[in-house]
Amino acid sequence: MMSDNTEEHPLNADGEELLKVSWIFPNGDKYEGGCSRSASGALVRSGTGKQTSASGTVYVGEWSEDKMQGRGTLQHPSGATYEGEFEDNMFHGKGTYTFPDSSVYRGQFKENRLEGDGAFTDALGLVWVGEFHGEAALGLKLQLGV
Repeated sequence: MMSDNTEEHPLNADGEELLKVSWIFPNGDKYEGGCSRSASGALVRSGTGKQTSASGTVYVGEWSEDKMQGRGTLQHPSGATYEGEFEDNMFHGKGTYTFPDSSVYRGQFKENRLEGDGAFTDALGLVWVGEFHGEAALGLKLQLGV
């Protein structure tokens, strides 16, 4: 009987082997988490990991092909935070964005923009619901009895 001394590594969504790494980039950014080999053979962030930029922005979440992809949390030094779905390094899908003044948007995002049904809670605690289209949100309604 033959024994296998290879260490088992988890697999990413594409069935590729994930490795755990700790990188410091030339610009001072740091990454700790999973990585796999791309089609060209380069190591790319994959699976779950934490990226901290030299400026203090922190992303903790899922990666695929070296991009924020799936669920995660992005915290800015200003105090702004996004928690939700990412696609191709952008807020995309359902998420919650908390602004530095503690106002909050919960709803749909498309390519980093507020897009679709959502609720905005302003700094006074008033909740406005409706359909958002980037910087426009015509016809919002104040939610009563919150």
